[in-house]
Amino acid sequence: MSATKPIEPAAGDAGQAPKINIERLKQSVLALAKFGYDDSINGVNRLGFGEADMAARRWLMDTLTEEGFDSHMDGAGNVYGRLGPADKPSITMGSHIDSVPASGIFDGALGVMTALEVLRTFKDAGAEPRWPLELLGTSEEEGRFGGMLGAQAVSGDVTPEFLMGAHDADGNRLADAMTAAGLEPLGALEARRSSGSMRAFIELHIEQGPVLDTIGKTIGVVESISGVWKWIIHLRGKADHAGTAPMNMRSDAFMGLADFAHAIPRIIDEHGTDKSRLTVGKVELKPGSPHTIPGEAIFTLVGRDSSSEVMKALEDACHRSLSAIARRHGLRFEYEQVSWLDPSDCSPKITDLFEKLVRERGYSYQRMPSGAGHDTQFMTRITDAGMIFVPSVGGVSHAPDELTHWEDIEAGAQLLADAAWALSHEPE
Repeated sequence: MSATKPIEPAAGDAGQAPKINIERLKQSVLALAKFGYDDSINGVNRLGFGEADMAARRWLMDTLTEEGFDSHMDGAGNVYGRLGPADKPSITMGSHIDSVPASGIFDGALGVMTALEVLRTFKDAGAEPRWPLELLGTSEEEGRFGGMLGAQAVSGDVTPEFLMGAHDADGNRLADAMTAAGLEPLGALEARRSSGSMRAFIELHIEQGPVLDTIGKTIGVVESISGVWKWIIHLRGKADHAGTAPMNMRSDAFMGLADFAHAIPRIIDEHGTDKSRLTVGKVELKPGSPHTIPGEAIFTLVGRDSSSEVMKALEDACHRSLSAIARRHGLRFEYEQVSWLDPSDCSPKITDLFEKLVRERGYSYQRMPSGAGHDTQFMTRITDAGMIFVPSVGGVSHAPDELTHWEDIEAGAQLLADAAWALSHEPE
C-alpha cells in the first residue's frame, strides 16, 4: 500500500463519503447468498460453524486478499479485512455471516457486504484513512449454541466453561462444531479486543420488523438493543397408549406445553411491557408416534425486553407458570438456561452522528429501539458503537421471503459510508 494519506471530506460536503457502487454491492450480496443456498426452499442454510458458513468465510478472506486488503480469521471464526495502518485503532464496520435455518439472503450478510463495499469505495477514492477502516464478519451470531459467540469473543464475554460446555437444541456441542471447522475452541478466548483497538463500531442491518416499512421511512437510527434469554425446557410425563389411557389418567407432556403457550399473553400482560416478547420456537415430542401419548416435550423458550429487570421478571414468571402446569399434569419440569444477553444502549455519539448525516442526505428516518439482538450490543462494551436499519418489506425476516428493496439498501450503505468517512477523519 501507499504511504498513509489522511482522507479529507468531499469538497463542499463535509461528512459525506464518495458514492458507493450499488451494483457492485448487489453482486456481493448475491455471491454470498450462494453459500448454503437451498433451491427447494429458495432460502439459505448457513448455520454457525457448518460447512457452508466456513466456506463463506474462506471466500470472504480470499476476496479481501485478492483486492489488496489485509485479512485474517481469529480464533472465534471472525473474519477481518482492513484498509489502513495496522498499528492504529480502527473504525470497524460489520455484522454476521451465519444464518438461521431456511433464512433469507439479507440478515447479517448485508452488513458484512456493505462493509466490504465501503472498503472498496475508500480504496477507489485513492486515499487511505487517518484511522484505518476495518471489516468484521462475526461468527455464530444467530445463537445456534446460545449467545453471539463472535461478538462476545471480541468483547471478552466468553468463558472456557461456555466454549467447552455449550450445545445446540439438538445436543451438538459447540466445541465439536468448532473443531470440525478447523478451529481450536479455547482459541476463541484470544479473539478479545482491547477497548483501545477500536475507535468505533458501526453496523447496517435490515430491521427484521414492520415499523419502517409501515411508516414509510428509509432509515432507522437505533437507540437501544433488546436483551434476550434462551431456555431449553423438558416437560417429562409418561408415554402411554393413545386409545386405552383415559383422559383423566394421563401425564401428557404436550398438554403441559399447550397450557404454557396459552399462558404467555397473561405473563406478558402481568410482568412485561410493550417491548416484551416470549417465543416457543422449536418443539420435539417423544416418542413421536401418532398412537402414543407424548411422554416428553422438549422446547425452546426465548424472552426479550429492553430492560434487564423486566427480563428477570418474565423469566421468574415463566418458571412459576411452568412449575404449576407441571404439577397440574403430573409432569416433571426441568430447564437449562442456554444464554442471557443484557440489553444495551447505543453510543449517543454514534447515534447523533447517524442522525446528522441522514439529515444531510435528506433521507426519511426514525429513531427507534431494536427488538432483536445484534453484534452491536457487545461492541458497546469496548467502544462507541451504533447501528442503522433499512426496511424489511412486510416485516419479514428469518424466512426465505425476507426482502429489502435495493434503493433502501443503497441509502443505508451510503449512510454507513458517510459515517465511516466522518469517523475516519476525526483528529488524533
